[in-house]
Amino acid sequence: MKLIILDSSGVINEVSQTFIKSLDEWKPIPGSLEAISRLTHAGYRVIIATNQSGIGRGLLDMATFNAINDKMFKAVHHAGGRIDALFFCPHTEQDKCQCRKPQIGMFQEIMQRYSADLKGVPVVGDSMRDLQAAVEVEAIPILVLTGKGEMTHANGNLPEGTQIFADLASVVDTLVKRI
Repeated sequence: MKLIILDSSGVINEVSQTFIKSLDEWKPIPGSLEAISRLTHAGYRVIIATNQSGIGRGLLDMATFNAINDKMFKAVHHAGGRIDALFFCPHTEQDKCQCRKPQIGMFQEIMQRYSADLKGVPVVGDSMRDLQAAVEVEAIPILVLTGKGEMTHANGNLPEGTQIFADLASVVDTLVKRI
């Protein structure tokens, strides 16, 4: 089974400094939906693992969060792809939970659900915490320069072995060779 784990904001959709709080604020990054479609057709199970502290901060409720994700799932489906599962942490940093990246609680849930080791699984994110969580489970840390990725890259100190790509479409170009 081929797995890939993606963060959402900054990888699939545009980021907002004030969080994505409504359907209108959710906008896909150009090429990301098609990239997920290509992953799906290449046999990858696409999994999202995302911190969503906007919930814990009271900036959006679960109904709105679910509606935003429904919009994303439908957009991916319309592009010919599929997201197999979405794991999220609704907590803030102050909650000191085990699921908020860079902690690995979401990754442990993924391993349990899929009965899979994540060693060597690509994990694509735009922040240091995405990369740190990937390294902790021996996955492949991949930084995209979309979203907060350019700032993350400029700050340096990336985990050893981090691969850097312009965007999700570029990652997929490498993982799925065009025929």
